[in-house]
Amino acid sequence: MHSLLKNIFGFVRREAVLSIALLCALLSMLAVPPDAAYAGYIDLRVLCLLFCLMAVVAGLQQCGLFLVLAQRLLAGRKQLRLLYLLLVLLPFFSSMLVTNDVALITFVPFTVLVLSRIGRSDALIRIVVLQTLAANLGSIATPVGNPQNLFLYSYYALPIGNFLRVMLPLAGISLLALCAAALAARHETIEVEFREWEHIVHPRLFLLFCGLFLLCLLSVVHVLHYAILTTIVTLCLLLFARRLFQRVDYALLATFVCFFIFAGNIGRIEAVREALELLTGRSAYLTGLLVSQVISNVPAAVLLSGFTDNWQGLLAGVDVGGLGTPIASLASLISLKLYLKAENASLPRFLLVFTVTNLVGLILLSAGVALFGLLD
Repeated sequence: MHSLLKNIFGFVRREAVLSIALLCALLSMLAVPPDAAYAGYIDLRVLCLLFCLMAVVAGLQQCGLFLVLAQRLLAGRKQLRLLYLLLVLLPFFSSMLVTNDVALITFVPFTVLVLSRIGRSDALIRIVVLQTLAANLGSIATPVGNPQNLFLYSYYALPIGNFLRVMLPLAGISLLALCAAALAARHETIEVEFREWEHIVHPRLFLLFCGLFLLCLLSVVHVLHYAILTTIVTLCLLLFARRLFQRVDYALLATFVCFFIFAGNIGRIEAVREALELLTGRSAYLTGLLVSQVISNVPAAVLLSGFTDNWQGLLAGVDVGGLGTPIASLASLISLKLYLKAENASLPRFLLVFTVTNLVGLILLSAGVALFGLLD
């Protein structure tokens, strides 16, 4: 019994969001017992697209693409402030295509290595916090940048032009603010050297994953059916890269399933449905932002989507809502875990800088949301 409890608590610590999602789903099932309507809760298209994107991006990462790009951009003699800017822009732009989680998993450890090598570890907290904001805010620019975008893009069947018209201005404001913050360093020239140069490994596999990634994008914009994509990706993995099945974040997929069930059941409880419709009716943006602070922005998007047709406000709310508390975006927790592995890491200092920077970002972007008329 002791061993079982230890395993359960260990799982809850590792997969806190999934555990919360599972608990919510089970509790909602007490109010709405399982029936035939449950089958309509699950968005199979979103689950398949997430699976394919995670597998293909893991393949590109395994081939060394992101480390090669980072080394080529950062190596050599340059201004310190330019180095900081590059370290921040790498996750900002890469997250648009490979998700905010993958961008941070790739570039935060790389940043720890670079700053320690040039003797600038004192700047590590500042740069990692800016990278976290950069990944969360760069990812809002595209449907594949983060899971909540992919879900809402599919749920509301959005034309790509409509999506970009709402999110690109906010991404533009974010880019300007991040550049200003990253460049706020003293004028100094430094030399960045690497003992070993990274190279693309398994070039043929790399080309295969590039092709599969293009197919993923075609499926996202409804050119290729998701079932065909999933079949192609699965067959390619079985034939050429079976180990990548282990790199897929199945906990995230399970979290989506749990919240699909929870959101579907909540929508069938009259009093709760009326309350959520009232809140989202007053301001889908503020509701999405505030709920994200408590349960993170991915489940917030799934939960609230069934109670409003105002996709613009909800999309902006859950994306900007990735700023704020450390649990507002799962990517922020990834950064925190990676930072704490660094030498002389300080949790209190990190949380202080993180909180202040996120609050500034929330205020700035909420002003932008108000300017663009998305507060309703």
